[in-house]
Amino acid sequence: MVFKEQTFHGLAPEMEAEIANRASVEAAVANALAIAGGIDASDVEVTMEKDQIVLSGTVGTVGEIERATAVAKAVEGVQSVQNRILLGGFSLDGTH
Repeated sequence: MVFKEQTFHGLAPEMEAEIANRASVEAAVANALAIAGGIDASDVEVTMEKDQIVLSGTVGTVGEIERATAVAKAVEGVQSVQNRILLGGFSLDGTH
């Protein structure tokens, strides 16, 4: 029998427990956004990159962008939030 050293192309495989935890945090944030007042999160996507929640999509007002960040930060298990939500097709700083 020949044993071959493990090699990975790209990212090393993640542990199943990490994937399950990541999915549960993403779901918790998405649910919190869905029931939170003051934001229409129907076009907001929640993903987790490393240990950071990433929000993307579009909303109608600057207040909704700020509210989405606050709601996401309040969810248990969230360490940091990167908000990439666009304002009606434009980002908060006015770029596309």
